Amino acid sequence: MVSAGGGPSFVSSGRGIPLGTAYRPSYDAWVLNVRSEVPTTSVPPAAVLVPIYEDAGESRLIMIKRPMTMPTHAGHIAFPGGRPDPGDAGPVETALREAQEEVGIDPATVHLLGFLPLVDTVQYRRPVVPVVGRLDGIPVLRPSEREVDRVFRTSVEALSDESSWRCETWRGHAVWFFDLEGDVLWGATAWMVRELLGLPTRSCQDHAH
Repeated sequence: MVSAGGGPSFVSSGRGIPLGTAYRPSYDAWVLNVRSEVPTTSVPPAAVLVPIYEDAGESRLIMIKRPMTMPTHAGHIAFPGGRPDPGDAGPVETALREAQEEVGIDPATVHLLGFLPLVDTVQYRRPVVPVVGRLDGIPVLRPSEREVDRVFRTSVEALSDESSWRCETWRGHAVWFFDLEGDVLWGATAWMVRELLGLPTRSCQDHAH
């Protein structure tokens, strides 16, 4: 449903999940790419939380780096999230539960903005639902030592700079890469970021032409 203010609003879809509120951050372009409907899947999907917060008037995204000991996506930059538990009411609850376990984000501080399109990854058998949420204030994070090697709090403005992205070939496919504080953002998470920010998500090789 849509709130009176024109922004997306969502009814609680699981235990401890608050009613979403209308929200317009500093960068309106990427808000247009948030869908109001939960993507449908034939199997219970994995889910990630795409956490956004404001710091001194600047919008920031929280991402993490997976340790090399992880069974999938080891060493990759990702949004907090993972596979569903049997008790999860849906992808929203999966995303919020995983974000709390991995970086300590309190579900009660997350205001749901919507969803990005389903994502299929090479290493993961389940489709992934990206759940976009705005956080109350500047979050105090408690990263899990087992599941998180590093936390990034990256400005939306920096990620929106198309000149900072580059196109490279990986296993015969042209994909997007972004240098991030000594690490590299690429793959499914790079696609989600570009989709969120309204940057082209088709093949970067096509975009270059």
